Amino acid sequence: MWTRRNRFLIVLFLSTAFTVDLLFNILPKLQQQRLSRGQCPCAELRGTRPNPANGSSGAQARWQLSPTLSKLRQLFSHPLYRVQSLTRGLGDLLLEKAAAVKYYDYKAKRANRKRARTGNVTGAWYSSQAYQSSNWLKFHLTIDRYALYPRADPFLDLLLEDLAILGISEVDYTYDEKALKGRCNCKEVVKPSGAHLKVLLKFQNFGKAIFKPMRQKREEETPADVFYFVDIQRHNAEIAAFHLDRILDFRRVPPVAGRRVHLSKEIQDLTQNEDLKGSFFTSPDHNVCFYSKCLYSCKTEYAVCGRPHQVEGSVSAFLPDLYIAQRELIKNPWSRSYTFADKAEWETNPNYCKKIKRTPPYNEGSRLLNIIDMAIFDFLTGNMDRHHFEVFTKFGKDGYIIHFDNARGFGKHSHDELSILAPLTQCCRIKKSTLLRLNLLSQPGYQLSDVMRESLLLDTLSPVLTEPHLLALDRRLQEDDNLS
Repeated sequence: MWTRRNRFLIVLFLSTAFTVDLLFNILPKLQQQRLSRGQCPCAELRGTRPNPANGSSGAQARWQLSPTLSKLRQLFSHPLYRVQSLTRGLGDLLLEKAAAVKYYDYKAKRANRKRARTGNVTGAWYSSQAYQSSNWLKFHLTIDRYALYPRADPFLDLLLEDLAILGISEVDYTYDEKALKGRCNCKEVVKPSGAHLKVLLKFQNFGKAIFKPMRQKREEETPADVFYFVDIQRHNAEIAAFHLDRILDFRRVPPVAGRRVHLSKEIQDLTQNEDLKGSFFTSPDHNVCFYSKCLYSCKTEYAVCGRPHQVEGSVSAFLPDLYIAQRELIKNPWSRSYTFADKAEWETNPNYCKKIKRTPPYNEGSRLLNIIDMAIFDFLTGNMDRHHFEVFTKFGKDGYIIHFDNARGFGKHSHDELSILAPLTQCCRIKKSTLLRLNLLSQPGYQLSDVMRESLLLDTLSPVLTEPHLLALDRRLQEDDNLS
């Protein structure tokens, strides 16, 4: 009897001890491990920096993403987006860190000497140490011969936040506009790139970006009578093009984010360029406005105006300086004529691609396939204005094409310009990886419009595209599938 009682007490004691350990030790540890693996809906907020000035809309959008329902997350987890890149050697990277840091240390000292000499003591002094810890350097050091940035790296989201909220130190005209020196020919049908209203933003950590202000409301379409070469440049097209390029896994558009800029405090007060300062005026409706330097657009009717001071726009990250990362500008073989009446050879010669395939560097390597990738990308956005493209000189003829200047996309959601696909239809070839991803994005679980809609929610200026433009992506993708 006593022995049975002892056994019962021992079992009761052990059961009680196990229950206490389970409730107060084991379960809390399991829950903590689960949270640390990123299974909490707020895990995506790690590393974000809310901006009270703009309502923290980017951070709020991240709160709304569900790890289990996110189609974007499911897409990037698909095997097609997790294929390991080829083994990368030192020669595959665009920059060598020590050389880049040495170059920007020299630039910091030179810029500070110039600032001291001119008596400009406003703002912080440039520091190469700040550059070494910046997301700009992380971005530049990840550029390789395969893409501008890796598929998954926390610095990219942080860089997009920098573009949206980081304090501006200086503002100037862009380099191409300064090169024009205000001399523009109004008779030219194709205007130089510097003619369009855009400014260069500089930051203390040597970050640089192009700001393109809003020129057209999202719901407006380009009129049918407007030629592609005189179409308005749209800030939301630049933003949407970056997200689309990332979803297609090309990763050839430099990072772009939306931003609201105070024209008086963040441009007029921060520029040392007297021409830019002189372009500011106050409209009859008491809004602050400014216009381009070029003669054929330096009129108030071409100006951009705030409401009353603030204007939204796209901010595109600069690539490394040409001094340390040279690029080559190449005419697109499928460039349009850019006249009111003439046609380019590819528009009249059905055997045009045969000629191109016999011409270096398109006769070997991946250059022609990269042009076809670019044509598919432009068709989805509706961009007909791809007259030139750039490549990094270091990577040679097999280097990818950088998808610059996408502001003339997303102008017409009601029209699909099939002639943009001429490289695909005339050459009848496509990368297998591109074809597989296009097919995947046409499936209901990964529908292109759905993942684009979700991706664009993360931008400060959301909604970036109207619903008709998102649905047009699905329609055009179906056209792509039929042609390929």
